[in-house]
Amino acid sequence: MSLSTYLLFLPACFAINMAFGPNNLLSVTNGARHGVSPAVIAASGRLVAFALMIAVAGLGMGAVLVASELAFDVIKYIGAAYLVWIGIRLLRAPAPTADVQARDAAAPPSLRALARQEFTVAAGNPKAILVFTAFFPQFVVPGAYASSYVLLGATFLVFELVAIALYAMLGARMRRLANGSRAMRWFNKVSGSMMVGFGLILAFTRRPAA
Repeated sequence: MSLSTYLLFLPACFAINMAFGPNNLLSVTNGARHGVSPAVIAASGRLVAFALMIAVAGLGMGAVLVASELAFDVIKYIGAAYLVWIGIRLLRAPAPTADVQARDAAAPPSLRALARQEFTVAAGNPKAILVFTAFFPQFVVPGAYASSYVLLGATFLVFELVAIALYAMLGARMRRLANGSRAMRWFNKVSGSMMVGFGLILAFTRRPAA
């Protein structure tokens, strides 16, 4: 891959990583509720999901999945239902009191559960695999398909980690600014409403024409 092509790929890729969607909202929420480090570690689940999607797209199965109306709809509706479920949980979640905050500090949340949540949200969005199926081929070198595709995939995952950290820090910053149970209750309501909204948007997403 030429340097000029790679330099063209970098800003376009980072813009995709920074786009505000369900996973980045999850990083904000986890950063606000649990802190930056747990939010970043939990996002390993997202990275695993995206790595699998990149591999699937690279092997050519991504195009088959996108072209299959049944597969697209099954993933879409499962993902949408899961986002709505997370949103409802956030809407019903109580604001953290001083006692709850002290308890959470002494006993951090289950990182495995948070990582599983990140994985499920990422894997439940069929639009993500469309990114790898439609976006990456524009920069792949035909004569060096495997090496150039691996470079693009690795770059995407590194940028995704940067986006995760930035959104987690944003969430932690918002919590410090809120500094109160009433403000955190409103944060839960806003985050939950947005998550439900993302779920409804995903549910009405149409499969792109083959």
